[in-house]
Amino acid sequence: MDNALEKEIKSRFVGIEVFTPQKDRMTIKIRKENLLGIIKFLKDKEFNYLTAVTCVDWIDENEFELIYHLSSFHDPAHIMIKKRIPRENPSFTSIIPIFKNSQTYEREIHELFGIYFEGNPRLTPLFLENWKDKPPFRKDFDTREYVKETYDSIPTLEEYK
Repeated sequence: MDNALEKEIKSRFVGIEVFTPQKDRMTIKIRKENLLGIIKFLKDKEFNYLTAVTCVDWIDENEFELIYHLSSFHDPAHIMIKKRIPRENPSFTSIIPIFKNSQTYEREIHELFGIYFEGNPRLTPLFLENWKDKPPFRKDFDTREYVKETYDSIPTLEEYK
């Protein structure tokens, strides 16, 4: 990873942390207000491929962590932008104005973790129809209770006879 890029990021954006654990890897921890600026800056620096947006549930810390994965077609480097947000009424800024393909990632995270993305006009379900329970990828979602409630009421083949 280019040391000049790390220095430029640190000089342009206040309150961020930059780590370079390997030659071709960079991790940037940001403030909420830095998200769109740093995403746009990196896209202009040819990190113009959003490979994924992921989420980690840090239940013991009562936080979610959003992770934006950027790469470049001209450079083998990979950049991760990380931001932790509270689990209580979680919301964060949509990056659709910069990366249109973030729509699907944000919809998926909204559906499976319950995070609302401000500015995303289409947070409709991708996988779950008529879901009214706690989002299923949260660590406090009780899979066993869900299976019991959902499938124990289905009659067995012997009961149909």
